[in-house]
Amino acid sequence: MPVSTSDGVNERSTLVVIPTYNERTNIEAALAQLLAAGADLDVLVIDDSSPDGTARIVEQIASASERVHLLIRPRKMGLGTAYITGFKWGLERGYEALVEMDADLSHNPAEVPSLLAALSEADLAIGSRYVDGGRVVNWGFARRMLSRAANLYVRLWLRLGVRDATSGYRAWRSAILPSLDLETVRSEGYGFQIEMTRRLVKCHGRVLEVPITFHERAVGDSKMDSGIVVEALVSVTKWGVLDTLGAIRKQR
Repeated sequence: MPVSTSDGVNERSTLVVIPTYNERTNIEAALAQLLAAGADLDVLVIDDSSPDGTARIVEQIASASERVHLLIRPRKMGLGTAYITGFKWGLERGYEALVEMDADLSHNPAEVPSLLAALSEADLAIGSRYVDGGRVVNWGFARRMLSRAANLYVRLWLRLGVRDATSGYRAWRSAILPSLDLETVRSEGYGFQIEMTRRLVKCHGRVLEVPITFHERAVGDSKMDSGIVVEALVSVTKWGVLDTLGAIRKQR
């Protein structure tokens, strides 16, 4: 069972959820920058029993700040389930907005206020690399082409009206999440972000893309692998077929 440093009701309106696995070199700086980004936010770190001691660092920070909370899971259980766990934790405590963010500082904590501001007009604000003003720093040509090709594939199959459906930097209006049937979400990695966006669009939720600058991590190794990419491609194809068949049935 997960353990938490806090079970109290929040005093702030926003919860930033950060899944971690072996992020001891980045997590302290990420938390410091987040806490400086806005006084009206708390942070929940969900650590999958990192062998490098990430959780111990977070525990030390949490002991000195009531705004930092920690859930420790017994093993590496995946990005998607970590976010679902964090969403449920935040919903139970009445946070009005929930933010997804990586621990490796590829997502600039200073951009959280821009995402939150967009929620005045949307249910989901996506930190987008591929709208005007968005950009990527320190990616090679192959990585750029893979990311753009994946998002083009999503647009062609699912027609979500989103240019960066794989982005993991995003803010949700909490009130919309219960309608997305979180218990049945099974995707991880890129697939999780795409599936959640698809579910929101099918529920007629509002999506806005906010330009961000994405920085390739400077320290540590990426948690994404070929299996996560393949899972996303297979899932997008399946969802696209289902959506197409559904549209044909409606026309008959």
